Amino acid sequence: MQVTVRSEIWPLADAFKISRGTRTQTEIVVVELNDGTHVGRGECMANPRYDESQESVTAALEAVAPAVENGALDRRALQDAMPAGAARNALDCALWDIEAKQAGVRAWTLAGLDDLQTVETAYTISVDTPEVMAQKARANAYRPLLKIKLTGEGDLDRVAAVRENAPNARLIVDANEGWTVDMVEPFSEELKKLHVQMIEQPLPEGDDDMLSEVAHPVPICADESCHTRQDVERMATLYDVVNIKLDKTGGLTEALALRDAARAAGLKIMVGCMISTSLAMAPALLVAQGAAFVDLDGPLLLAEDRDPPLRFEGNIIHPPVPALWG
Repeated sequence: MQVTVRSEIWPLADAFKISRGTRTQTEIVVVELNDGTHVGRGECMANPRYDESQESVTAALEAVAPAVENGALDRRALQDAMPAGAARNALDCALWDIEAKQAGVRAWTLAGLDDLQTVETAYTISVDTPEVMAQKARANAYRPLLKIKLTGEGDLDRVAAVRENAPNARLIVDANEGWTVDMVEPFSEELKKLHVQMIEQPLPEGDDDMLSEVAHPVPICADESCHTRQDVERMATLYDVVNIKLDKTGGLTEALALRDAARAAGLKIMVGCMISTSLAMAPALLVAQGAAFVDLDGPLLLAEDRDPPLRFEGNIIHPPVPALWG
């Protein structure tokens, strides 16, 4: 087996703003596995929020490449050999891809799933002034589900502006750890009046213990606070929903385990993504089957996507073709 690790920069269609900053491009790392007949691929995004860079992710992958090449590190052994995070995600998904191609079946068959169904993704409106967000909402009012990035003060005006300009859309919001605990109850009450269906990660990771004592008529979803199945016991005491992202779980293998553990604990499932290409979204579609919320719009935020890409029809995502993944 030959392992190739490649860094890529993909420009965004527009500047993307969240509570932690603004970006105009996304830093991707791709792993390719070649057995001489088949090629398996996986992709991750190096996330500074978790102290990741293209350099650190690439170094982590190159460190384990010899073990993969000599057959000493398969997907199952990988779970203990590397920590959860972007690097393990790219390699794990590449191993899923090549296993499926070697077996002559689709990856979801290996995962014990029936034929993959289409899913409906949210479309994200990044944080800005209410006036700018109103314009973006008006341009995307035809979409059935919008995700609104928030930041703290002024958020109610932002959501009201989106609601006014997209009156028929379902709305979910994401504070990206930007609120304080005293905002949660009053903001939740007002967002309920605006028919918001979910609030994602209002408080910083590690500072969210008070959520168990705060009334919130709108369900609250853990994102930055939930990485792997080991987090589920704590999440069940604080949150109503968990957002599963493969770059956090360290790949599809752990993402499927986290999904099962969260459901067993009575938590609803959201499947999210970093800003990445269709290659990163494709394995997440397996986890997204039956999820309450899906946010896999990363390719829609890019200036261009891979060839072949996932097929989007509005907000509907179709299963990947084998040439893309799985």
